[in-house]
Amino acid sequence: MISVVVVDDEPQIARALRVALTARGYEVRTAGNGETALELIATEPPDLILLDLGLPGIDGVEVLHRLRGFSEAPVIVLSVREAQTEKVAALDAGADDFLTKPFGMDELLARMRATLRRAGSPGAPGDSLLTYGSIELDLAKKLVKRDGASIHLTPTEYTLLEAMATNPGKLLTHRWLMERAAGGVAGNASQYVRVYVAQLRRKLEDDATKPRWILTEPGLGYRWADS
Repeated sequence: MISVVVVDDEPQIARALRVALTARGYEVRTAGNGETALELIATEPPDLILLDLGLPGIDGVEVLHRLRGFSEAPVIVLSVREAQTEKVAALDAGADDFLTKPFGMDELLARMRATLRRAGSPGAPGDSLLTYGSIELDLAKKLVKRDGASIHLTPTEYTLLEAMATNPGKLLTHRWLMERAAGGVAGNASQYVRVYVAQLRRKLEDDATKPRWILTEPGLGYRWADS
């Protein structure tokens, strides 16, 4: 049974999520603040964490920072905060996805399935060959093919592609991608990444203006399609 920890200081929301998820076969535990959540997660590591940002005491972003010191459990942030800066801060702190309240249960369940699937995704250690449609990425040899033909990528393009393709479905911020692709650069991260994404799309997509694989999340970053 998949275990989920729900971290929310609103009892009615925590209760509603526990009832809905338990009815669908999940094992659910709840915490009303960050300190309790961290203790709960450290004592009995869950498969997935649903985390509100607006917690009493330490807030959700700080919980993420502390959590990533000892756990790699996937985290979906659930928050009424819609500002892009809030989303970026949560994602950069280690969240796997972000869902704005109010949300539908069907969407939450879909996000949960996708996040859990990524936890055992094709990008897991030991699996060196990734295939997405006509695109084939050999991680061991650092080779990329499309329709069986080798595609020449610059080192930065390859590193950026690998970062996205090994995290399918996950929202990746401009800053995160910049750090992975170039170890961090001065200047505008979004503009820097945008240039390389445009180059990758021209080389990998059937139609760079209507990308199938490298999807834009306006103001936040990019997401590699997982199917």
